[in-house]
Amino acid sequence: MPVFVVYNSDISFLLPLFSLHNPTPFLPMKITYNSPVVLTFTLICTVVMLVDSYSIGGFTQSLFTVYPDMNYADPLTYFRMVSHVAGHASWGHLVGNLTLILLLGPMLEEKYGSRNLLLMILVTALVTGILSATVFSSGLLGASGVVFMFIILSSLTNFRAGQIPLTFILVVVLFLGNEFVSSFANDNIAQFAHIAGGICGSVFGYLVGNGNNKPAILS
Repeated sequence: MPVFVVYNSDISFLLPLFSLHNPTPFLPMKITYNSPVVLTFTLICTVVMLVDSYSIGGFTQSLFTVYPDMNYADPLTYFRMVSHVAGHASWGHLVGNLTLILLLGPMLEEKYGSRNLLLMILVTALVTGILSATVFSSGLLGASGVVFMFIILSSLTNFRAGQIPLTFILVVVLFLGNEFVSSFANDNIAQFAHIAGGICGSVFGYLVGNGNNKPAILS
């Protein structure tokens, strides 16, 4: 039977790891507000849902929903054109959207900056709100358009001039293609808002995806 012998084994370098007299101190940990735009948007959506559910019934329908044939003499109409992304029909609707926003948003805010991401959210909200009020005959609420903008934009994070990422093509085919097919179904889901949000994400990704330079819409 072979016998293996280790000579002159020096494990002194391990002693600091196991020494009870000199324990390695843990670095202090703290919770940080790491993604201001994404976290603030999440908080606003949650507060709107809480107020509507437990305090003021119809709060979401009054201030956070876009309707066709709105009164353009009413200043609140223009507020609703953007605010509708903060209103949701149910807690399931809210949680589904916020899950993806919290998953993708911090990465995008880190790459593009808080001001740029805020501008992207507001433009996407305005585009989907105007489309809903002027072209389609159903109301609109929810952050799904923002979610799809995030999804498409995240596939363009490594965009370079003169190149089209394969991940972007696959995401467009899988997500927007599915939404286009689903748009023919008779349901209460505004697929047009998803598609419009995805198109906004594509445009934003092209405008700010300028290689290794610092992307900037606002400077």
